[in-house]
Amino acid sequence: MNRSGFLIFLILILFSLNLKAQNAIDMTEIKKPHSPHKATIYSALLPGLGQAYNRKYWKIPVVYAGIGTIYYFASSNAKEYRKAREAYDYVANEYDYPIDNDLVDRYSAQDLQSIRDYYRRNMELSWIVMGLWYVLNIIDATVDAHFFDYDISEDLSVRLEPVMRADQVLPEMPQSYAGIQPGLSLRFRF
Repeated sequence: MNRSGFLIFLILILFSLNLKAQNAIDMTEIKKPHSPHKATIYSALLPGLGQAYNRKYWKIPVVYAGIGTIYYFASSNAKEYRKAREAYDYVANEYDYPIDNDLVDRYSAQDLQSIRDYYRRNMELSWIVMGLWYVLNIIDATVDAHFFDYDISEDLSVRLEPVMRADQVLPEMPQSYAGIQPGLSLRFRF
């Protein structure tokens, strides 16, 4: 009797408990927050990856078009700089061995020095612009991640309208000032 009473007691307790493990958890309700930190790191590791994380896929070709264009100008200026440097060294040192550089016969040493400096400046500026483009890519991904969950509803509006207001006449105010005054009304609607 003791044993059967204990068994009945145990069965009653087990069936009376509300077991939460059997209830399914709806995974659609759990929303991971969008992390600006992740977008920054991703964009710093690989340009355009932060934009992909933010689901702004149209920006990725813009990022790489900018990188490609800047790289083209940097490498083109570097090539011309090396060519001008080689010609300047040849003319300034008065070498007489044959050289395959068309700038040697056309320009003086002073002209070649200014050409060399011009292409060096442009090459260095191109690499600086490349660095700024890279930083701009990171900033864009970070700012876009901050605004990822920003709600833009139809109820937001700013309205600027002309208004005609009737003046209140004060006892000390002359009657010539009484009447209607024009103005502007600025209304925000949230």
